Amino acid sequence: MRDLVVVGGGPVGLATALYAARAGLDVEVREKRAGVIDKACGEGLMPGAVAALTELGVALEGHPIRGIRYVAPGHAVEAPFRHGEGRGVRRTVLHAALRDAVEQAGVPVVEHVVREVSDHGDHVLVDGEPTRHLVAADGLHSPVRRLLGLEAPASRLKRFGLRAHVPVAPWSDLVEVHWSPRAEAYVTPVSAHEVGVAVLSATPGPLEDLLGDFPMITERLPAGRLDGVRGAGPLRQRPTARVAGRVLLVGDASGYVDALTGEGIAVGLAQARAAVDAVVAGDPAGYEAAWRRVSWRHHLLTAALLQAGRLSVVRRHLVPTAARLPRVFGAAVNQLARPA
Repeated sequence: MRDLVVVGGGPVGLATALYAARAGLDVEVREKRAGVIDKACGEGLMPGAVAALTELGVALEGHPIRGIRYVAPGHAVEAPFRHGEGRGVRRTVLHAALRDAVEQAGVPVVEHVVREVSDHGDHVLVDGEPTRHLVAADGLHSPVRRLLGLEAPASRLKRFGLRAHVPVAPWSDLVEVHWSPRAEAYVTPVSAHEVGVAVLSATPGPLEDLLGDFPMITERLPAGRLDGVRGAGPLRQRPTARVAGRVLLVGDASGYVDALTGEGIAVGLAQARAAVDAVVAGDPAGYEAAWRRVSWRHHLLTAALLQAGRLSVVRRHLVPTAARLPRVFGAAVNQLARPA
């Protein structure tokens, strides 16, 4: 019987396996898709995520990120990171680096669709096979969360994300967040010759149409060169709990507010480490409190910013106000950016 099965072989699932292997656990990853997986993602790693991945021995390529800039017509404000550099990394590059680290650690990654999960007190059955614990890192629309009946009613606020890559040299070493009345657009440098462009909106539509709200971005992009468009959503996910017996939820599977603050990977890594700590301690139930401890700052600030942005008058004045209060803006950014 293995100590731990991780369902989901994305970045947070693979990081969970690395933490588990480091702790001396017999761990296996089960992922339904083969090879390196692409996904709609802002692709900007905050300094906290860079620090955690470096500590795990994951080799990071990409482009250095010095901070965050908010932009609206006639206004801009930027906040340099105070706790190290961030990094813009294509999702596929990050995933490949984590797969390499997991392989080097001797952790098996099995291509497998999990269809049944049941807790039996002293073990969990996963498609009829026993394991002492299970960590579900299987994404926004987690099948394991659904199998265990941990789905909360869907939020009435539905937001969606779209992402593409553009072959153009970055014009900044900051992640730019551009605001319009209906959407936010993110520009992230991911290499010396490429940027990622992502849009978040409550109004689904083609990426080209949504980018029409942002002439300051489109005037810098070569026409017709949006490569590899990917989408995700609805973004808001609210499980009823993060623990069910010996099953623990991490990453997007454990609950998600919005991609607005761009800190999903760092928070997911902190959750992965906390979940493994709970398993090693023989106290899976204790993960619920640990999850709140490592996630509350991100969820609170993201929810507050999202709620403020729903009001058109607040949305219109958000960037101008931040520009008038750069120290407040910088403090908020660095609360999210600093290591957990």
